[in-house]
Amino acid sequence: MNRFKAAVFDWAGTMIDYGSFAPMGAFQRAFAEFGIEVTIAEARAPMGKPKWDHVHAMLTAPRVAVQWQAKHGAAPTDADVDAVYKVFVPMNEAVAADYAILVPGAGEAVDELRAMGLKIGSTTGYTRSIMKGVLPVAAAQGYAPDNLVCADDLPESRPGPLGMYKCMVDLAVYPPEAIVKVDDTAPGIAEGVAAGCLTVGVALSGNAVGLTAEEVAVLPEAERAARRDAAARMLFDAGADYVIDTVTDLPALLRKLDAETAAA
Repeated sequence: MNRFKAAVFDWAGTMIDYGSFAPMGAFQRAFAEFGIEVTIAEARAPMGKPKWDHVHAMLTAPRVAVQWQAKHGAAPTDADVDAVYKVFVPMNEAVAADYAILVPGAGEAVDELRAMGLKIGSTTGYTRSIMKGVLPVAAAQGYAPDNLVCADDLPESRPGPLGMYKCMVDLAVYPPEAIVKVDDTAPGIAEGVAAGCLTVGVALSGNAVGLTAEEVAVLPEAERAARRDAAARMLFDAGADYVIDTVTDLPALLRKLDAETAAA
């Protein structure tokens, strides 16, 4: 392959945890510790952001902020975000590894990409402490990317480009146009766009659809197509160059793009 040198993958909803379920209960329980009820939809809305930013987005959303004001007597502050975040992280650490099952076919797709000559990088909205339990579970299933950049590794995380710049250094790959960023969330796609990389969204396995592989498989085709289209619109709106169903579709897409470049 001549056009592409590396693929950089997100984790939950992209390579592992089909439907991105691990953080959901942790967010609900963490907010409940402060007397605040949040829905799964509210927990999913900021997905892909670094987790402190995610808590901030949830806490300052109008319905939740009104609850906080009523319960605590003042509008939520950054100190309140710190407090909720401090409770949330251990909860997510406790469950993330349980959900670290590879998306069906993801391991084979990565093997195919490596055989095509690509290096494999990774970034995540998870903290390093959360990923500590995830890495060995993924490795036991055969997935061990060449690097990992976590949300708290750098002074600024998604949607900025620093995580992708760190991948370029770690993997010794450039220019940005030779790197593919693959993600299921708007902030993760924006991370790739900000760095000047080709961006590929994954629709069906991601947070926007929010179903298990088994649940997706039994959906009526019309409903599956509607959910796929809604997720794709979100990803395209975030700047995705292409959208695929899951990472299993990536090798064929990259071969097609490489052939088109060679023929041009």
